[in-house]
Parts: sequence; structure tokens; C-alpha cells
Amino acid sequence: MDNEGIDYCCHFDSCAYGFWFIEKSLAILNAEPLSELLFSTSWKPFQGEFGFFPFIMGTIWVTCVALIISVPFSLFTAIYLSEYASPRMREWVKPFIDLLAGIPSVIYGVWGVLAIIPLIKNYIAPFFGVRSTGYSVLAGGIVLAIMIFPFIVNILIEVFQSIPRQMKEVSLALGATQWETIKFVTLKKAMPGLVAVIMLGLSRAFGETMAVLMVTGNVAKIPHSIFSPAYPLPALIANNYGELLTIPLYDSALLFSALLLLVVVLFFNVMSKVILRIIEKRMR
Repeated sequence: MDNEGIDYCCHFDSCAYGFWFIEKSLAILNAEPLSELLFSTSWKPFQGEFGFFPFIMGTIWVTCVALIISVPFSLFTAIYLSEYASPRMREWVKPFIDLLAGIPSVIYGVWGVLAIIPLIKNYIAPFFGVRSTGYSVLAGGIVLAIMIFPFIVNILIEVFQSIPRQMKEVSLALGATQWETIKFVTLKKAMPGLVAVIMLGLSRAFGETMAVLMVTGNVAKIPHSIFSPAYPLPALIANNYGELLTIPLYDSALLFSALLLLVVVLFFNVMSKVILRIIEKRMR
């Protein structure tokens, strides 16, 4: 099956799930205005108050921190492996990156609890004059950055290696240094792929559940700094779905949060394709 067929199947499945989530979310949408659900900060299911704004902001904070940490490291790693490293070095490092991608998310979560949280609590937060339990946006961002790192690196390496070698050789022949060639030829030519990878990495990070659930603290309040605890939407669903569903509208509220996640992921996937087409037209 070609890429268009795969995209069509994925979009069809996404639409099918979307209609199902919409149907299951109608109860909460009929009971509460959409603006109240999205922007209210009050989460009291026993009192019938379902404000998703703290969870939305928690998800955005953790995802943005993860991308800020992961994208530069991923980019420079991909540049080194594709442009500077010897074939032997690439053969040695590539399996290690693939191994990172295959580690279960719960293992990253346990590692975050045992290593990252004490590091933040005892060293990083005190260095900035802040008291923190360690369970925070920063902990979630670090763990999530490491999880999406191999995903971004592998795709970027393929993007860089797909650039015609003749273009680089022409630049070097004209007197440009290797770094100048990377900066003005490789990165410029790879820009559409780079944008797409960042968008896909954002989508992947946005929906990550188990590891983030274990290290962010799961406090239903809007984070005010990277040292504050957070409660991302995926963690909300994983923690509560299947429990306490005897509370009126609770089931519908959790499925509405799943609908929000689906909409956001679809939005970024569509935006990545739109941006790709715009950049490709400008580069012609």
C-alpha cells in the first residue's frame, strides 16, 4: 500500500474514532457549555464540575518542555551521525538509538522516579531557589524528551541522507566549510522534513501516558513554573477511566478529554502537511 493509501486509512480510522468519541461526549457537552469545559479551572467530579483547563495547560507545559529539550539534541545528534561520524560509528550508535525507542514507557517512568525526581528535588530546584517535591513539569519534560529523542533522530537521519550528495560537493568545491555546507545547504534543503518531524514529535509527546503519569505529580492545578506539578490529559484518562464511573457525567467527561487529545493530534498532523506544502512551494 502506498503512502496515500496509508494516510487515507489512518484518516478514516481517526474519523471513525472521532465520531464515536463525539457520541459518547454528548452528555457532558449537553450539560455544560463548551467554553466552561475548556476554560474552567474547577475539577470537582463529585459536585458535577468538570473544568479541563488545568489538564490542557499541564499537557501543553510538559509537551513544550520536552520539545525544547529534545529537538536541539536530536538535531545535532542527527547532523553528527549523518555528516561527521564514520560509518563504523553510525553502525555502533544506531542500534543504541533503536534500543532507546524500544524500551517500554513504564521503564522510563520508573527511571524518572528513581533518578530525575531526586535530582530535581535535591539539586536543580534548590539551585534556582525553589522548593519542589521533584514531581513536576520539568521531570515530565525530561523523561518525555528522552522518549521521543530516538523517534526524532531516526527520521532526521533519513531526511539528511536523502539530500543529494552532489549538492554538498558543489558547496564544498566553491570553498564553503563543512559547517557552512550543513547550515546553508543541508538544513535549508531538509527544512520541510525538519518541520514535519517536529510536528510529529509534538503529536507523539502530546499523547504519551504512563511515564508522564508517574513523574508529573498529577495535581489538577495550572502549572506556574517548570517546577510545579502538572496533570496531563492522558494521565487523567489512565488514572480514572474504569473507576468512579457511577458519578453522573464522569464517563462522558473522560471520553471528552480523549476527544480533545484526538483533535489536537489530528490538528498537528494536518498542520505539518500544510506547512510542508507551503515550504516546498517556496523552495521551488
